Amino acid sequence: MSDPTPDPKPAKISRQKVYTLIVQVGRKTGDGLPAKATGAALMCYASGVDEGEAVRETVAILKEADLAPLEVQGLGTLEERREAGDEIDDEEAGLMQRALDENSVIVTQMTPFFD
Repeated sequence: MSDPTPDPKPAKISRQKVYTLIVQVGRKTGDGLPAKATGAALMCYASGVDEGEAVRETVAILKEADLAPLEVQGLGTLEERREAGDEIDDEEAGLMQRALDENSVIVTQMTPFFD
């Protein structure tokens, strides 16, 4: 007697990767930056099928958060950064994995600029 339930579908292989991005933001009303700051640099982990998608998603989310993205610098994927000699600790790798699992953008650090 055969089992009438169909075989489960194989797990979908994700093409998503996580990219480390440094985003420079300017000032905008309601941005939450310190009063005398002229802008800030944000370190973000963003998932995407390529770096372009990760950048677009990050910029869109930062704009929704009332920030004013000016420039984005890509530092690469986890693998690319390790190949370049970057030391990635467990906490950072965990945040990168979280961005991948949640298909999200995670801002991990904000450094305000002052003149």
